[in-house]
Amino acid sequence: MVKVRVNDEVREVAVDADTPLLWVLRDLLGMTGTKFGCGIAQCGACTVHLDGVAVRSCRLPIGQVGERAVRTIEGVGSTPVGAKVQQAWLDLDVIQCGYCQSGQIMAAAALLAANPKPDDADIDAAMAGNICRCGTYVRIRDGIKRAAQHD
Repeated sequence: MVKVRVNDEVREVAVDADTPLLWVLRDLLGMTGTKFGCGIAQCGACTVHLDGVAVRSCRLPIGQVGERAVRTIEGVGSTPVGAKVQQAWLDLDVIQCGYCQSGQIMAAAALLAANPKPDDADIDAAMAGNICRCGTYVRIRDGIKRAAQHD
């Protein structure tokens, strides 16, 4: 059994230590908000927070998580920054098809937690690894700026 703390709750799963965190979240814990995209940590659809840092869960073995806190899209709204990002996404209707948006929101929330007032270069750098096939990058940037304005 492996213990993992997800969204402030300790869970136990019967899984090999090399199983990717994404599959633990989706298949064993039923948390399907985090998406499978490329499977090689290049598209960002599987982004979650590990102790507040955005990481790709598709390539992170559960055995490497240890006692660090995992936060998913299901739990990001319980954080002040996550709630601001989600509200900005709704206010600006950022989502198009929506598939990548959980990863986009997680990356944006990690950015704003580390840098509450990012400039365009900061946003571009932080979001560069999150791909949106619909091309909603302008709305994503506007959403991050909107979330940064809420205090």
